[in-house]
Amino acid sequence: MPELPEVQALVDFLRVRTEGLVVTGVELGSISVLKTFSPPPQALVGAPIDGVARHGKFLDLDCGGTHLVFHLARAGWLRWSDAIPATVLRPGKSPIALRVRFDDGSGFDLTEAGTKKSLAAYIVGDVTAVPRIVSLGPDPLGDDFTLEVFSQIAASHRMQVKGMLRDQSIIAGVGNAYSDEVLHVAKLSPFALAANLSPDEVERLYAALRGTLAAAVATASGKPAKELKDAKRAGMRVHGRTGEVCPECGDVVREVSFADSSLQYCATCQTGGKPLADRRTSKFLK
Repeated sequence: MPELPEVQALVDFLRVRTEGLVVTGVELGSISVLKTFSPPPQALVGAPIDGVARHGKFLDLDCGGTHLVFHLARAGWLRWSDAIPATVLRPGKSPIALRVRFDDGSGFDLTEAGTKKSLAAYIVGDVTAVPRIVSLGPDPLGDDFTLEVFSQIAASHRMQVKGMLRDQSIIAGVGNAYSDEVLHVAKLSPFALAANLSPDEVERLYAALRGTLAAAVATASGKPAKELKDAKRAGMRVHGRTGEVCPECGDVVREVSFADSSLQYCATCQTGGKPLADRRTSKFLK
């Protein structure tokens, strides 16, 4: 799933590539991808691209005051083409969910792999009309996201810190992968309770959160969309590296599996050398 660094890189790419362009077509390859019905897709035709922005994991194209907002979800992606195919999309005939065309012949497709379709697009006059944007927590790279703000967030949530980092209504933009990375850098158990963290642990977590995301944004910056997935995987310290060597201490990277996801961590770095038990059979290590 694309998270804050990859989404920001896509925003930066689209901002540069679409400057001065006008929308000439919006086609749906999947009827279910569009979650709004008014304005219709045709309302974007003829509109200039006035800006591209990010809200958590949402991308927002300002098309002359009407916004095309989309969330790539677990298996979605943006595929750019300097010469978008002339073929008109036929619903249900390809993995392409939505296509946008521009007046210089370029454009992009939103694609989604797999059978579970979660990619979502919205056409709205105001981005606050998208329910999940309204409920977003603060951006962890925002200037106003200070240590004091983060300390208050942690103190007010008696939940596992891994879950707190991933909850979009608490902090916007972080998902499963970067929460693993942040916790490894901070040397904290993913199942420690946020409200029980000491001031030193909160400060370490805050620094790890800001530093890890900023470094990932810098790494992704300037890369074309097609290279971002590989760049993300290559930059991971523990996430997705079960059985490999921890780059910090040399211990093996371990995993805890859930019904539809998993997390990775280093026992030596994060849990005092004690492996975490599987959630389905044992009690968590706190």
